[in-house]
Amino acid sequence: MRVGVIGTGNMGENHVRTYLSIQDRCQLIGIYDNDEEKRQSIAKKYNVKQFQSVDELLKSVDAVSIAVPTEFHYEIGIKCIQHKVHMLMEKPITSTVIQAKKLISKARNAGVILQVGHIELFNPLIQLLTKEIENENIIGVAFHRMSPYDERMQNVDVVKDLMIHDIYILYELLEDDIVELYGLGKTIDGTTKHAVVITKSALGVTAQLTASFKSKRKIRKIQILTEEALIETDILNREVEITQSMIEDSTKAKVPVRQTIQIDDSVQPLRVQLLDFINCIQHGIAPSVSGEDGLKVLMTIKKINDLINKNI
Repeated sequence: MRVGVIGTGNMGENHVRTYLSIQDRCQLIGIYDNDEEKRQSIAKKYNVKQFQSVDELLKSVDAVSIAVPTEFHYEIGIKCIQHKVHMLMEKPITSTVIQAKKLISKARNAGVILQVGHIELFNPLIQLLTKEIENENIIGVAFHRMSPYDERMQNVDVVKDLMIHDIYILYELLEDDIVELYGLGKTIDGTTKHAVVITKSALGVTAQLTASFKSKRKIRKIQILTEEALIETDILNREVEITQSMIEDSTKAKVPVRQTIQIDDSVQPLRVQLLDFINCIQHGIAPSVSGEDGLKVLMTIKKINDLINKNI
């Protein structure tokens, strides 16, 4: 299968490197970026062909990863559909809900696969977490995803960039709709840099999500409270700790028992995601993360930002 990468920033470069690592499944034909200097740098670094336009690249491939700024997602997505090229669109799917709905409809009508880059769902740690709660009665979930401030984040919305990961993880864990949502945030330089959201699902599970660009250190943690256990996840350290109450034989008193599971770091989520994308195309099956999934998350993001802006 012939593949390409559109956008060669940090994430785009990751896609280039990962496609080259799975050459038994695909052939990386080339790259495109509207920044000529960046495009030339990545082409030289990885010894891949650089194309002079999006259309030129799309004429030469069967599928692409799109890792450009969100405001260009819809425009490039439409070009992919016109060229019958399957696409893996980095999150969020588009800038607006209307754009997302149009893109999904046009891709479906054209028989083009549209997969959305919710990469954490391919993280073996999140997959383990999903298995651990299969038979659990969940009471509540808490997410903390925070990073130190970086000048490159000056015009970036923390909800769209960081919290989005925990929103789609929440949907994956609960397999339920959010029926109540409350959001507050701190706006700096015209964009939300710190946000706190509380949700309630149709089945009554509460969740608290905190995302920030103002932390003094990087944090990626999830806590799940169930009737029988406390499950704590440290994504950065690839560790899951499960605390359960067990009956001690001698006293019959319940004492906490802890189990720590360390996840092997040899499995790279992006590699798994790209292989899944290729597999969908080759076998004509629906992607693990569909355009509709991306739309659902985008609609939730819009609600959160509307609430934050309302409370400024």
